[in-house]
Amino acid sequence: MKISIDNERELISTILKAYDVKDNEATIVADVITDGDLKGFSTHGLGRFPQYIKSIQAGTIRLEGDFEIEKETESSAMINGNHKFGHYVTVKAMDLAIEKASKNGVGVVGIHDSNHYGIAGYYSDQASVQDMIGIVISNTEPAMAPFGGKKALLGTNPITISIPTDDIHNYICVDMATSITARGKLLESKRKGEAIPEGLALDKDGKPTTDPAEGLEGSILPFGGFKGYALAFMFELLAGPLVAAACGVDVQGTATPDVMCTKGDLLIAIDPEYFAGSMQFKFYVDQFVREIREENGVIPGDREIENMNKNMTEGIPVDEALYNQLIEIAEEKDLDITSFFEE
Repeated sequence: MKISIDNERELISTILKAYDVKDNEATIVADVITDGDLKGFSTHGLGRFPQYIKSIQAGTIRLEGDFEIEKETESSAMINGNHKFGHYVTVKAMDLAIEKASKNGVGVVGIHDSNHYGIAGYYSDQASVQDMIGIVISNTEPAMAPFGGKKALLGTNPITISIPTDDIHNYICVDMATSITARGKLLESKRKGEAIPEGLALDKDGKPTTDPAEGLEGSILPFGGFKGYALAFMFELLAGPLVAAACGVDVQGTATPDVMCTKGDLLIAIDPEYFAGSMQFKFYVDQFVREIREENGVIPGDREIENMNKNMTEGIPVDEALYNQLIEIAEEKDLDITSFFEE
C-alpha cells in the first residue's frame, strides 16, 4: 500500500478537521508530518499520526485556546504551549526566533507545555530558507540509561542544525537523536512485528535485546558511547530546566498520548549578516561543500534529498497495520479514506 505526498497531506488535514482541529493548525501539522515522510523519517511521519489522534481523544492535545508568550526581550522569548499541537507551537516559535534574529542577529525561544512535534528538521529549515542558521534542541521522556546504568533516565534528546546555502544543489541539515536510534524506530518495529538489530537497546535488566517491546521497557543505547550520553545529558538541561520544562524521569507525554506532555524545546535562529555577513558566509559554506564532494564525501542532508526524490516519485509506503489504524481513525468520523491510497 502506498500514498502520494499530496494525498498524504490532504488525508491528514481532512482527518484533523473532522476531529475539530482548526484549519490553520491542521495545515501546519499536515505539512510537518508530510515533510517527515518525504525525508525518510517514517517514524515521525504518517506512522506517528495515530498517536496524535489518541492525544486529542485523551485531551492531552488541546484544540481550544492558543500558546502564550510568557517572557520576551529583543532577542529571546519563553512560550507556554498550553498543550496545543507541538507542530503548530514550534512553527510559530521558530517564526518568532527568526524575527528576533533579523533585528538582533540572534533569536532564542524556549518552549514548555507543548507536545510531540514530529521531525525536528522542519523547524531548523524554517530558518535556513530565510538565509539563517536554525538550531533546535529538545528532550523526550526517558528512553536511555545513563552511561554505565540500567534504568532509562534520559530522553533520546534530538538536535537539528540547518545551514543556509546559495547553491540550489546543496541542502545542509543534520537531524538526529543522541541515542543510537530514535524511539520511533522501536515503536515502528513493534507495530510491524519486526525484530530490531543487535546493539540498539537493552531490556529492563540491562541485557542486550532485539525485541522492540523489551527495548521500550528497558533503554536505548546512546550513539558513540559516552559522547552521545554526554550530549543527551546537556540537552536534557537545555531543553528542560532552562525553558521551565521537566527533565529526567519527570518528562512524559512524547510517546504516551494519554498523559500531558512535559518536555521542552530550545530554538535558536542566527542571522549570519550580523557576523561575517550572509553572502560571505554562504560563499565559504558552498566552497567547503565542493571540497567535501571532490573527495566523494557525503554532506549532512544528502540522504534526505535522495529520499525526497524517491518518495516524491514513488509515494510513501504504508504497512498494513498502519493502514488499518488510519481506517479505524477515519471511520470514527464517518470518513472513507480508501481513495487516498493505492496498491
